[in-house]
Amino acid sequence: MSEIVYRIINLLNTLLRSVPVGTNLGLMHLFWAFLSGRFLPSRGALFPALADLGLSDDAVRRASAALTYGRFNIADLVQDWNQTVREEGLFRPHSHGGIRPVPVDMVGFFRPKLVGCGSKHYTSQAGKALPAVVFGMVGATGSVGTARLCLPRLLVEALPTEIREATQQKRTVCLAAQSLAQDEALIVDAGFSLTDLLWLDKTRFVIRGQKNFTARKNALPEYKGKGRPPEKGDTVRPLSRTYQKKRIKATPADGSARWKEGRHTIKALLFDALVLSDAKPGSPSFRCVVILDPRYQEPLILVTNLPKSVSARDLWLLYKDRWPIEQMPLAAKQMLGASRSFVFANQSRVRLPQLALLAGNVLSYVAATSAPVATGFWDRCARPTCGRLRRMLARLHFSDLPLPEGQIREKASVTAHLQKGVRAHRRKKAFTDPLTARWTA
Repeated sequence: MSEIVYRIINLLNTLLRSVPVGTNLGLMHLFWAFLSGRFLPSRGALFPALADLGLSDDAVRRASAALTYGRFNIADLVQDWNQTVREEGLFRPHSHGGIRPVPVDMVGFFRPKLVGCGSKHYTSQAGKALPAVVFGMVGATGSVGTARLCLPRLLVEALPTEIREATQQKRTVCLAAQSLAQDEALIVDAGFSLTDLLWLDKTRFVIRGQKNFTARKNALPEYKGKGRPPEKGDTVRPLSRTYQKKRIKATPADGSARWKEGRHTIKALLFDALVLSDAKPGSPSFRCVVILDPRYQEPLILVTNLPKSVSARDLWLLYKDRWPIEQMPLAAKQMLGASRSFVFANQSRVRLPQLALLAGNVLSYVAATSAPVATGFWDRCARPTCGRLRRMLARLHFSDLPLPEGQIREKASVTAHLQKGVRAHRRKKAFTDPLTARWTA
């Protein structure tokens, strides 16, 4: 048996240390079904994926029951996974200008035919928002070996009252702000609201601005002696634009910066002391940095409330460290097959995507901290990727795996008095009191 398999078993054993006996064995089976890619050939079907591991029929039922009715919380699993990674000491958090990035993003697991799914998430393939189980992701970016990795910190599920994704976004940002340390800052994409970030008390952030981003100076312009005195600052347009076939010039920058990145020279335009376009002077202020990279056609607009001691290059590096959070849904959906799922209970429809995101992060971490596994003889320059590791695990049979003895085991409960099979879940008609029932002719 490979050393990587023993290492994964030890990591899962530590990850499930707070889960009750019996439920932890079912979750162990679920994690192995994800890590070995069993959901790919089953196209998201839970029972065939578990049966493909070589489990007995009773073990498949117990794993499904652990997913639906098990007494565990995904927040505890995420916390235990963070503690496990910290104990190994292989994860190195990134820091730029004394600021550690904490990326935040939203992800949706699309369920177009799911009855009662009120939340939606936008997909570029359809060009509109489709019914989906939406989660807010909060993590910390660092390096493991030679690869970048985003370690999950929070997986925020939607509340029943949060039909609009913007409401869940705002709550996710608030929860992420509460978990920030003094040297950390939120890194978010353009889909988040700048207004929500500005009104969070003492929360530092870096957000990508829209192409048509505009703001105002945090000072009143000089009164010209005619008309009504101005109440708002001058409009600031970092980029020029065309409106009704008329060219609107960009506002001159307050400063600029340059640095070398390899053989390319990157230029930055600086705009200081800004407020929102509909705000008056004295409102929460921020600054804007426009990154002009010759390798890209469109400039990158970054808005932040970090002090000027954090340079434009540091802001650029901080935003680049937002990208590893995109690896979490990529590994869960594409590599492990969680893009489709056939579970419908109120608990399992939420828990299965959450476990898939966590399993994808475990697979990426193990692949980055282990020796590269070649797919075959043609893979002469193997890299430590989660896809190669998943192909190796797919060739294993569960009966060959040496499960640890001790806490993770089947719970020896007395079930002889319970009904089995169809009788256990047969539906019964609701009782109707004949004295209060309405009779119709």
